[in-house]
Amino acid sequence: MSAFRDRADAGRRLAARLMETGVDGDVVVLGLPRGGVPVAAEIAAVLGAPLDVIVVRKLGHPDQPEYAFGAIGEEDTRVLTGGSRMLSAAQIERVGAAESAELDRRVRRLRGDRPPVPLTGKTALIVDDGIATGATAAAACQVARARGATKVVVAAPVAPPGAITDLADPERLADEVIAVVTPETFSAVGSWYDDFSPTTDDEVAVLLSAWTA
Repeated sequence: MSAFRDRADAGRRLAARLMETGVDGDVVVLGLPRGGVPVAAEIAAVLGAPLDVIVVRKLGHPDQPEYAFGAIGEEDTRVLTGGSRMLSAAQIERVGAAESAELDRRVRRLRGDRPPVPLTGKTALIVDDGIATGATAAAACQVARARGATKVVVAAPVAPPGAITDLADPERLADEVIAVVTPETFSAVGSWYDDFSPTTDDEVAVLLSAWTA
């Protein structure tokens, strides 16, 4: 049984959860492209906070691209999970180089000529439409820290308890991780949505442009 109608519904419910727990500091809401941005836009509207993106790319196993062994992000950040131990350094570098080129293209496509919203002294609220392994969220945390955020909060409509633990401890990648649904049995993020249609680059660009217009 799904928990959310679509990403907009998930964003509103996550915003309500954030209001319950309280998000202190001067907040910037940062969606993870592409599916995290519609969720983040709903939260930014409720909080009255700026909306931006942190662009990250999953590093997929050469033989099973859907299986992430890590992630890369802006500011030359890279996070590797335990699955990377099954790969050679050359394999990791090949995948990383390909995804780095796509990351640069995605940054230009989504943000255009606009500079990133400043994070120095801010609370970075990183939002995705769901967390599976947590690798992309971890890379985003590193980007936010590199940009001067004083506090990093990760929020998602659904996340398994193990991923929440990995993000918050022992590395303290995030100061806090908040989710609406935390299932012990977890298969795929999309299974928790009635409508999990792909979000396009154009849709993300429109959301960001509308917010900064």
